[in-house]
Amino acid sequence: MFKICLTSVAILSLLTGTPNQAAPTFDGERAFYFLEKQCEFGPRAPGSPGHKKCLDYLVKTLEQHADEVTTQQFMFSFGRPQRTVTATNVISRFQPTKSKRILLCAHWDTRPWADSDPNPENHDKPILGANDGASGVAVLLHLAELIAADPPNVGIDIVLFDAEDAGMQGQDQTWARGSAAFAREYSSSMAPNYAILLDMIGDDDLEIYQEEFSVTYARPVVDLIWNKAANLGISEFIPTVGYAVYDDHVPLLQAGIQCADVIDFNYPEWHTMEDTPEACSAASLDKVGRVMTAIIYDEN
Repeated sequence: MFKICLTSVAILSLLTGTPNQAAPTFDGERAFYFLEKQCEFGPRAPGSPGHKKCLDYLVKTLEQHADEVTTQQFMFSFGRPQRTVTATNVISRFQPTKSKRILLCAHWDTRPWADSDPNPENHDKPILGANDGASGVAVLLHLAELIAADPPNVGIDIVLFDAEDAGMQGQDQTWARGSAAFAREYSSSMAPNYAILLDMIGDDDLEIYQEEFSVTYARPVVDLIWNKAANLGISEFIPTVGYAVYDDHVPLLQAGIQCADVIDFNYPEWHTMEDTPEACSAASLDKVGRVMTAIIYDEN
C-alpha cells in the first residue's frame, strides 16, 4: 500500500477532469546556443546585412516548430540623417484553434549605434546585442522547440518584434515600432488572455525587478510571473518595482493587451560595444526559461 499526496491544484484538476500537465525541462545551454547563433550574424539593426540574415534564420527556425509562421512588414525612419528601411515582425502560432492563448514576445533587432559606450569613438558603431536583443529571442526559440514536442493545454503565440531599439532618448514614439505595428493590426484578431515580454534577460549578474508600467497596468500578470519564480526558488526575480521602461509592452498595453515586461535593466553593457555573449550566461537564460515553462504548462 502506498500513499499519494495531492496539491490543491492537482485535486482541482481531478475534480474538473483537466489533467495537470507536467512541464518539459528547459535547457539554458540550448537557449545560449540560440543567443550565440544570432550574434554570429553580427549587428542586426534594420537595413544591415546581419538583419537580413538573422530574419531568414528566425523564420526558418520557427517554421520547423510552429503550426503557422507569418511576417508583418512595415516601413519606418530613424537615425541622423534620417533613412527609411523595411522592418519585419515574425509571428508564429502554436495550436491556433485553441481559444485560450498566451502571447510571448521579444525584440530581435539591435541598437544601430553604441551611444552609451564610455568611448566616444564608438558612439556611431552598431552594437552586437547579445543581451539586448538576442537573449529574449533565444529563450523563445528554445520554448518553441519544447512547445512543438509537448503541446501545452493552451495556445501559444510567439512574436518577435523588429525596430524596437532605434529610438532617440526622450522621444518615446521613436521606440518599440514593431510592437506598435503589431498592436495596430493584430491586437483584436489575436487577443491573447495575457502577454509576457522578455528583454535583456541574459545578464550574467541577473536581477529582475518588476517594471513600473507592467505593475500599474498588468498587475495580475506581474504577480503570476513573480509568484511562479518564488515557487521555483528562483530568487533573481525580485518582487519590488525597480524601473519604468518604455519597451515593447507599452503599445500592447495601450491596445488593451495585459502584458508584463520581464527585463533586467541594470545592465552596465547596455547600448555599448561590450554587449557580447561574454557578458551573458546560460544560467540566467535557464532561470527565466524555467519560469516561462512553468507558467505555460501550469495553464489549463
